[in-house]
Amino acid sequence: MELKDNNPFPIAEPYPYGNFFLSHLDSIINWSRANSLWPLVFGTSCCAIEMMSAASAKYDWSRFGFEVARATPRQADLIIIAGTITNRMAPVLKRLYDQMPEPKYVIAMGACSISGGPFYYNTYSVIKGADHIIPVDIYVAGCPPRPEALLDAMIQLQNKIKRTKNF
Repeated sequence: MELKDNNPFPIAEPYPYGNFFLSHLDSIINWSRANSLWPLVFGTSCCAIEMMSAASAKYDWSRFGFEVARATPRQADLIIIAGTITNRMAPVLKRLYDQMPEPKYVIAMGACSISGGPFYYNTYSVIKGADHIIPVDIYVAGCPPRPEALLDAMIQLQNKIKRTKNF
C-alpha cells in the first residue's frame, strides 16, 4: 500500500488542521474525559465545608459531570485540595497524587492551599502552597471560596481538558 503525501493513516483524509479522523477522535476523547471526572476530596480545613456544599443538592456538581466523589486515589482523576497543608500532611498528599492514574488534575481551593494563607507566617508547620508539593492546574481564590467559585473552577478545568491534544 502506497502512502500519499507521507500520510501515516491512509484511511484518514487530509484536513487543514490535521487528519480528519484523528481530530474528531481527539475531541471525542477529551469530551468524555472532561464530562466524567471523578474527584478525590482532600479537605483539611474550613474550605472543605464549602467543597461539601458544592456537592450538596443546592449546587449539585453532579450535573456538570463530577459525578462520584471517590475515597480512593486509584479510581479518581481529579484531586481537590481544600484547606491548610502542614508538613505532616505533605507526604500524604504527594502519595495520594502519585497513586492516581494518568491523566490526573489538581484544583487548589482557598488561600491556605494556594499560598499557606494567614497561617504560613505565624507557624513553622504550614506549607506555602500545594504547588510546592504537586503540580496544580486550577486555583480557586478566597478564604473560604464560595461553592460557586469551585463550580466555576471545575468548568474551567473541563474547558482546559477539552482543548488538550492527545496524539
